[in-house]
Amino acid sequence: MSFRRLLTLTLTCIFSVGCLAQQNGNEGMGTEVNLFAGKVIKHTKKFMLPIPAMTTGADINLIWKTNGKKPWQQRRRYPTVGLGITYTNYGIDSVYGRCFSLYPNITFPVISGKRLEWTIRIGDGAGFVTRHYSRFTPVDTLNNAIGSHLNDYATLNTDLRLHVNRHWDIQAGLNLSHISNASFLQPNLGINLAGAHLGIRYFPITSQPEKMHRELKPLRNNWGMAFHVGLALDQPPPAQGPSYPVYMASALVTKKWISKNKFFCGLDYSYHESIYAFLRNNNIYGSEEAAHSWKSAIICGNEFLLGRVGVVLQLGFYVKQAALDLGPFYEKMGGNLYLFHHEKGRVKDLFLCGYLKAHREVAELAEFGFGMGF
Repeated sequence: MSFRRLLTLTLTCIFSVGCLAQQNGNEGMGTEVNLFAGKVIKHTKKFMLPIPAMTTGADINLIWKTNGKKPWQQRRRYPTVGLGITYTNYGIDSVYGRCFSLYPNITFPVISGKRLEWTIRIGDGAGFVTRHYSRFTPVDTLNNAIGSHLNDYATLNTDLRLHVNRHWDIQAGLNLSHISNASFLQPNLGINLAGAHLGIRYFPITSQPEKMHRELKPLRNNWGMAFHVGLALDQPPPAQGPSYPVYMASALVTKKWISKNKFFCGLDYSYHESIYAFLRNNNIYGSEEAAHSWKSAIICGNEFLLGRVGVVLQLGFYVKQAALDLGPFYEKMGGNLYLFHHEKGRVKDLFLCGYLKAHREVAELAEFGFGMGF
C-alpha cells in the first residue's frame, strides 16, 4: 500500500466519521490512525521462515467513547469501543505476503489525567493473508507458519496519550499481534509481531462526552455452576491432508466478584478424532485407540463481564494426556455472547462461545459452541 493510498484512506475515514458524528450528534465518536514498525518473533524452533529486517503497517480504528448509558460502561470506567482495520507488510512479500485485518476492539483506561492518559487496547477478528503455504502456483513451501488465506487476528496495544484539545490527541505506544488459523489448515505455527507505533486521534464533536454518573446497585457476587460444549476442526500434519473434528466439553464452578468479573474453575474434556485416526492407521495400542485419544484438564480462569459480552482468559493443566503430548498446560482465550443473562432463576445464563486454545505461543484449535449457567 503506497503512502498516497494510505493518506487517501485515512482522510476518507476521518471525513466519513465526521459526517456521521455531526448528523447524529454522537459525541465521543472519532477516528484513530497509527503507523507501526516491528519485528517478527521466532517463537519456536520449527519456525523456519527468514526473519524480515523490519515489518511496517498502518492501523485505522473507528472509535466511540462510552458515556455510561449501560451500567457495565460505568463499572469499567467508560472504555472506548472500536472497529479496527489494519494493513501489515511483513517485509518479505514473496514468503509472508501481506495481511489485511478487520477486528472489533475495546480500550480500557489505566491512568487518566486531564492532559495525559495511559490505556490498554485488546482486539480480535479476521485477517486475510495474501500468501500462504502452497505446493501449487504460486508455490510457497517456505511458509510453514500460515496455511490459509483466512486467519484469526489478535492484537494487544498499550498507549501513552496526550490530549491536545477536545478534538485532537497524539499517542505513542507498543503493540503485539498474532495471526493463525488455529490448525484448521496446516501448517499453522502462526506469526507473532512485536513493535511500536505513533498515531493521532480525531473527534469531530468532542473527545470528552458528558458521562453519566449514578448509584449502581451491586450485582450479586454469588456462586454458580456452568457447562459448555464445543466443536473444533483439526488438520494434523502433513499439510493439505484431511481435517478431523474435536469434541469438547467443560463443567465449571463460578464465583462473581466486584460486580464485573466472574472467576471459574473446573474440568475440561476433549476427544480428538485425528489422534484416533493416527493410532488406528499405525496399529498403535491395538483396539484401545479411543482410550488414548481424549484429554482432560483442571482449569481456572476469569471472565471479564461487559454487558452481554464476556472476555475469557483460562489456564488448563492436564490430568490425562492423549497419545500425542503437547505439553503439561495450555491457555484459552475468547468470549461469550449471552443470549440472556439473569441474576435470579434456575437457569441464569444461555450463551454462545468461541475460544482459541494454544500451547504457549502456538495455537492448537478454535472451539465454537454454546453453554448454560445456573
